Amino acid sequence: MAGAHAAVSDVSALGEKIAIRPADRPPARTARATLAAYAYPVGSLAGLLVAWHLVVVVFRPSSYLLPSPLDVVDELVQQWDLLWMHTVVTTQEMLVGFLLSVLISIPMALAIVSWRPLELATYPLLVISQAVPKVAIAPLMLVWLGFGAMPKIFVAVLIAFFPIVISTVVGLKSVPYEMLQLSRSMGLSRLGTFQKIQLPYALPHIFAGLKVGITLAVVGAVVGEFVGADKGLGYLLLFTLGRLNTRLMFADLVVLSALGVVAFWVVQIVERKTIPWHVSIRLDQPTVTG
Repeated sequence: MAGAHAAVSDVSALGEKIAIRPADRPPARTARATLAAYAYPVGSLAGLLVAWHLVVVVFRPSSYLLPSPLDVVDELVQQWDLLWMHTVVTTQEMLVGFLLSVLISIPMALAIVSWRPLELATYPLLVISQAVPKVAIAPLMLVWLGFGAMPKIFVAVLIAFFPIVISTVVGLKSVPYEMLQLSRSMGLSRLGTFQKIQLPYALPHIFAGLKVGITLAVVGAVVGEFVGADKGLGYLLLFTLGRLNTRLMFADLVVLSALGVVAFWVVQIVERKTIPWHVSIRLDQPTVTG
């Protein structure tokens, strides 16, 4: 009996080494490396804005076709209260849709990996669910669920859950077969195997799906607002389109883009705090040199 407990402890310690890898934790960034990490995206954005402004100055298109970046910034300032009100609505729909998609996707992926017949029966349905355009489903959701936030949330769930399910399944299946056999031969329980071996292997894939899912949740909320809404950034886009208010439309698009970027960034921060040992995180962290 003592030998069995010792074997289980050995496997648990091995799983912890694989999962945590304290020796591989990334070193702290230098100030120069941090500045360089932000300088590249900021420089790219600045270059894009300069090119946009030059196109407006050289070709002089009508303001309703292509406003200048300065006009869009001015519209952002003047209409900030209106934009903020609609942003709050879309953000709520996006967050609720994303959280529901996570609550649905992770258990579904665990069930698919655990039971082969369920995988064979479910995978084709998952593919079919993504083959149907969500713009075509949104009116049906409006008929079934009525006006309000629920149709938008449901469309966000339909769009966001697929990459999370697939990424989680791939991550759980990425564990080397030898590791699973070793854990079983040493007497590690199924729950212990999942906690010490399967979950650490799957976390990078899960976070990859979450980062894709959070941005798709924004798309889903906007698609739902296109069909039937009286508030939200998607509704505001249609409203400005009907009145050819291109300046406000571009301002709306800027806010939508910022919303997606911030949501992605938040998930990425959680990823860095959760799996700092993973190679994708370590390679993104420059080493400190003397």
